[in-house]
Amino acid sequence: MPATRTPTLLIATLALIALLVLSGLHPHDRATWWMEVAPVLIALPLLWATRGRFPLTPLVYALIFVHCCVLMLGGAYSYARVPLGFWLQDLMQLGRNPYDKIGHFMQGFVPALIAREILIRGRHVQGRRMLAFVVVCIAMAISAAYELIEWAAALAMGQGADEFLGTQGDPWDTQSDMFMALVGALAALLLTGLHDRQIAALTARASRGLSPSS
Repeated sequence: MPATRTPTLLIATLALIALLVLSGLHPHDRATWWMEVAPVLIALPLLWATRGRFPLTPLVYALIFVHCCVLMLGGAYSYARVPLGFWLQDLMQLGRNPYDKIGHFMQGFVPALIAREILIRGRHVQGRRMLAFVVVCIAMAISAAYELIEWAAALAMGQGADEFLGTQGDPWDTQSDMFMALVGALAALLLTGLHDRQIAALTARASRGLSPSS
């Protein structure tokens, strides 16, 4: 990892911690906040633990940061009440707050690029078409797993899960959530050129035997 990246990661991490604390001061629903920010609480220590032996590209780190912000904002307000969503609802003349769809778009977009990077650098998949197919499949599997978690929460919490589910009375909410994750995963493939260049630079540096902090 370049020496300039560690301070950047530290600044980003401190910013995320500050935003996490801010989002958790007075959330709309405490249980919902915990469930929504759980991925952030898992991702931060995991990224720091792997930054030496498997640092990610700047693109992926930046998108993870954005995704964490989306999750924390949704946790603070609950997805159906995020002010940005109401603004979009008025702007686009929608019948519901669409912020949860932004969350599910990111749920496909960011994991797709993470999976792509791991598959390329580990040489697990051969062929660009097969790589794209597997990346989208992984993103959809993550989306499906999250919907199963929401289903389990609904069964366990009953009406108390409404804030976490954020269905807003939509009987097709699960299907539209997964569709948005699919759109996000496909949109991520549009960044393959930039992503490939950053992976190549990272791989070249590792092949020269440079240490992560050099």
